[in-house]
Amino acid sequence: MAVIVQTKELIQAVVASVVAGVGVTFAFSVAIWGALRFVDLSRSERPAAAAAAAAVGVLALVVTLGAVVVGIVVMTKK
Repeated sequence: MAVIVQTKELIQAVVASVVAGVGVTFAFSVAIWGALRFVDLSRSERPAAAAAAAAVGVLALVVTLGAVVVGIVVMTKK
């Protein structure tokens, strides 16, 4: 019997794209938050808190760029 739509693979693709889309968006929003908090805390002369916010922002930016690279690698291998 011929299969027109492979439901399992379709559901996996939809779930993966939603998780990736929400995850990358969240990680990038955390990067923006970290940058803005860094600026705000630097102006308030709170260097330790500003450094922590900058570290969170940089880590989130690295996660975002890593997700983009992994996405490109996966797309080019299939």
